[in-house]
Amino acid sequence: MKARLLFDQRVVVAGTAFAELVLWEVPAPVRGSAHRYKYRLALIVDGECALRYDNEAGKGDHRHAGDVEQAYRFTTPERLVADFFSDIERWLNENRNA
Repeated sequence: MKARLLFDQRVVVAGTAFAELVLWEVPAPVRGSAHRYKYRLALIVDGECALRYDNEAGKGDHRHAGDVEQAYRFTTPERLVADFFSDIERWLNENRNA
């Protein structure tokens, strides 16, 4: 099996913010992950990354919120996207007046 791109899209979520979502199905788990997906989901606000979910090789599944990095429990691609958009909604609400 070759790597297969499942989606690569950009979604505008506010006037100065967009979400970029990239997900691949890969032949073998990325080092540090137990599943066969490679992903990068990012919220970009005013040209800066405010929130990111990814599974960089060696680090496994994790999320970044500002300067804070914490483990993320990956279950399915659908749950990943739902969690990401839930975090975006929370971020937008918390930073509405920033």
